[in-house]
Amino acid sequence: MSSLTNEQKTLLFEHALGLTCDTRIDHAETLISTNKEAAQVYRTLRSTLSPLDSLEPEPCPDDLAERTISRLTSHAQEAHGHLERLLASEQSRTVETVKLRSWRNFGEMAAIAAAIVLVASVLIPSLSIARQRYWVQQCQKQMGSIFSGLSSYISDHDGQAPCASIEPGTYWYKVGYQGEENLSSTRPMWMLVKLNYAKPTDFVCPGRSDGRALQINTAQARNYCDFPARRYVTYSPRIRCTQSGKISPLGPEPLLSDSNPIFEDVNAKSSRQFIRLSDDLMKANSRNHRGHGQNILSGDGSAQFSKVRFIGSKKDDIFTTQTMSQSSTIEGYETPASDSDFFFAP
Repeated sequence: MSSLTNEQKTLLFEHALGLTCDTRIDHAETLISTNKEAAQVYRTLRSTLSPLDSLEPEPCPDDLAERTISRLTSHAQEAHGHLERLLASEQSRTVETVKLRSWRNFGEMAAIAAAIVLVASVLIPSLSIARQRYWVQQCQKQMGSIFSGLSSYISDHDGQAPCASIEPGTYWYKVGYQGEENLSSTRPMWMLVKLNYAKPTDFVCPGRSDGRALQINTAQARNYCDFPARRYVTYSPRIRCTQSGKISPLGPEPLLSDSNPIFEDVNAKSSRQFIRLSDDLMKANSRNHRGHGQNILSGDGSAQFSKVRFIGSKKDDIFTTQTMSQSSTIEGYETPASDSDFFFAP
C-alpha cells in the first residue's frame, strides 16, 4: 500500500506536467529527493508523459481552457463515482479469473494511457495559455499594490517620491549592492519596502520561475540599502533623463515594467559590465512572462500587458535608449536623452 498521501500524489502529478508554482516546485523536488516511493512515482509519470515533450503549443480560442476546466469540473463527481464502482467490481472478482483479466486490464490501461496522452496534447497547451493569463493578471495586481504604496509614500512626504538620484556617469545596474554609493536603479523601490509602504513579495513577478519572494520583516529590511539580490526584484524601474527638471511619477507616463531582458545576466558584484546588443536582445520581450510580452505600470496606476516592447506614438523601445542600436555596447550608466525617451533598467 502506498505511503504517499493524496496531496503528495497530486503534487507529483502537477510537477510532472509542469503546472506547479515556485513554492510547490520546491516542495515537490524536496519530496522526490527524500522519498524513494515519490521518486519512483515521479519517474513513472515523466516516462508516461514523455511523448508530450515533443509537442509544440498552438494558438487556440481564448475561452477554450476555461470551457475545458468547467466541463471537467462538472463531470468530476460522476467520474469519481464511476471509478469507485469499477474498483469495487474488480475487488469482487474471483481469484480464478485474475490472471486472464490482468491481461485484459493491461490492454485497458494501455488504451487509457494513450487516451491521456491524446487528451493532454490538446489540454496542456490550453492550460498553459490559461496559466500565462493568470500570471499576467497577478502581475498587474502586484504592480497595483506597488503603486498604492508609492502613492501613500508621496502623500506622506509632501508630494516627493522616493529618490536615489543617479548622477551622469554613475552606474545603475548594481542591484543588490549595499554600499553607501547609489549604484542601483531599484533603491527607490526598496525604500517602499524599507519603510513598510509595500510588501517585498510584490516585487517578484508570479510568472518568473527563478524569482524568489523575499521573506523579510520591516526591522530586517532596515539593515539593507537595496534588495539583497536580483532574484528578489524582477521589475525594472524607469531611468529618468538627467538633464530634465523634476517630474512627478504620478501621471500617464510609464513608471515600471517587467524586467528588461537585456540585463538578465548582469552581475552586480562585477566592477564593470559590457553588454553588446544583438538582434535577439533588441527583439526579446521580458523573461517574466516567458517572452510573450510585459506588463507596464503607468503613473496613473493602470497596468497594461503589451506583446511588444514599443510604446507611444513614436513606438519607443522601453528596454533601450533612443541612441542604442544593434551592436551598441552598454556599460551600465547610460541615461535617456529626453523625457520622451522611455528606458527601463536593469
